[in-house]
Amino acid sequence: MKVIFIKDLKKQGRVNEIKEVSDGYAINYLIKNGYAVKYTKTSSDRLDRDLENIKEKEASDIKEANKIKSKLDKEKLKFIVKCNNGKVFGSISSKQIAEELNNKGYNIDKKKIKIDGSISSLGHHLVKVELHKKVIGELDIELIEK
Repeated sequence: MKVIFIKDLKKQGRVNEIKEVSDGYAINYLIKNGYAVKYTKTSSDRLDRDLENIKEKEASDIKEANKIKSKLDKEKLKFIVKCNNGKVFGSISSKQIAEELNNKGYNIDKKKIKIDGSISSLGHHLVKVELHKKVIGELDIELIEK
């Protein structure tokens, strides 16, 4: 029996995947527990509409992420830090960067900020910001001595 998965099921199928499984497994487990629906003309048409909507949403998300990226690439964040003989006390974290970006009007989660190494020396540092899987912006961070 052909089924369309409507939920991810580990090692069996992913959402919107069409798969051939045994009749008993499909009826008694997959369909009964809401993991899949029987493959019919109606369910196939619904799947096509869902996939089209997903593609449209993905395209609009990428377009929006590119707009934010163009603004973010021009942005420069300055942090004033305490130093002793040129050594910075502590380091700048992704949480601090996210808070500063939120103050400037960006709504970016700290988990999207990718820091290579640590930001613990004076000067300029480039930080990657993952706005979308396919769109990664760069942000200039500058540490200034207090």
